[in-house]
Amino acid sequence: MNILKPDAAAAVFRDFVKNEIESEGLQVNVAGILATSDPASVTYAQYTRSTCESVGINFDLLSIDPDSAKNVIRQVNNDRNIHGIFIYYPIWNDARDAELRDLMSPQKDVEGLTSHWINKLYANDRFDGEHKQFKAILPCTPLAIIKLLEMTEAYTPYGLPFEGQTITVFNRSEVVGRPLAYMLSNDGATVNSFDINGGIVIDKRSSGKEVVPIDRPMALKDSDIVITGVPSRNFEMIRAEELKPGAICLNFSSVQNFTPEAQEVAGLYIPRVGPMTVAICMRNALQLYRNYHQ
Repeated sequence: MNILKPDAAAAVFRDFVKNEIESEGLQVNVAGILATSDPASVTYAQYTRSTCESVGINFDLLSIDPDSAKNVIRQVNNDRNIHGIFIYYPIWNDARDAELRDLMSPQKDVEGLTSHWINKLYANDRFDGEHKQFKAILPCTPLAIIKLLEMTEAYTPYGLPFEGQTITVFNRSEVVGRPLAYMLSNDGATVNSFDINGGIVIDKRSSGKEVVPIDRPMALKDSDIVITGVPSRNFEMIRAEELKPGAICLNFSSVQNFTPEAQEVAGLYIPRVGPMTVAICMRNALQLYRNYHQ
């Protein structure tokens, strides 16, 4: 089995951030807002803390109750000594979480998930600022996935990185799957995007707005890259016989979405993304500091 684990790539990004902070003597301060007892969120908060400390970012974890989340977000927005904010989800696990996300200042949004940044992504607007002088912040997990794929031979060295590639993504959440599909499409790929209701084709070269339905067998047999992020054991795992020969397979779910046989026959298998996601968050925190707070 040909496996690419994210740890080495993540270390490269962490080392870059650490060297920049040390060489310039920067004081980058990030606040984490933890208003849930969800075990995965608590673990993520602890991992964020340790990674921040390892690269020289000052991290303050605020453990609060959900009812005080709005006030705390407003307070950290207005605190000039805080340069970046993490919010750990789910808090309410409903539409109120999206409302809380958009209370955060985009200029402190380390994960790049506020509507300000997501709308720029969907419009393929890659810059921010009054004079378009800053690169836009991109959401951490989708960007982490793209950076890992760019380390493989999946991208074309001429033109856009994924020009001519067909990519299937099983996950159309507003946090990962949908932004990822548009990022890949913006970079030249034809993307088959699946959720519980089925698949659609996103091809910005022909029509980014037209919804073309596609089924799973047709999508998989043509896909150079298959990306999955379905956190449910009810998901029908992707089988070896469904894959195009040599396809690159990437799983970012906490639940395994590929059968062992599919992992074996993949041209390259990437089992997880987590360490790379946090490393990209560190880079985003440094970018926010330089763009808006330095």
